[in-house]
Amino acid sequence: MSLGEKDGVEALYGLHQAELRRLLLARTGDPAEAEDLLQELWLRVRQRPSGPVANGRAYLFRMAQNMVVDRLRERQRRMARDRRWADHATDFAQPGIEPIDQHDNAEQRMIAREEVATLTSAIANLPDGARRAFELHKLEGLSHAEVATRLGISKSGVEKHMAVAMKYLRRALLDWGKG
Repeated sequence: MSLGEKDGVEALYGLHQAELRRLLLARTGDPAEAEDLLQELWLRVRQRPSGPVANGRAYLFRMAQNMVVDRLRERQRRMARDRRWADHATDFAQPGIEPIDQHDNAEQRMIAREEVATLTSAIANLPDGARRAFELHKLEGLSHAEVATRLGISKSGVEKHMAVAMKYLRRALLDWGKG
């Protein structure tokens, strides 16, 4: 059977729709998925470029079979991806491999807390103008122009306060690192 027209394959789809449904149901085992694939097959038939088809019935059944295989491959990739994610999220390791604890140890947590305390203390001890400019810009996220408006000073005044603040804080962290 030779079909050169797109309408011929569409007509064959209508003619073999029940057989295609049975094939898809047999391959998937799920009536809803089989129906979904049948609808997708119809869309593909409608969108396919026109051209000669030597055996329209075989063409339709090959398309249906390929769609089932594509769906199975997609499901396997999704399951493998989910398994990798779950193994990573739960620190699950393959048998024979020692799991690695991804969390900070007690010493790292203690050092981080000391660093935060040092920085908080250093911010509190900044000169008043530098501290206010630093808090508005770095902690509240205001731009230099917004900080200037809020404090009633020029933008270059804010930049000078920020330079002072950063110098004090850098020195405080260096002193803490030496101690």
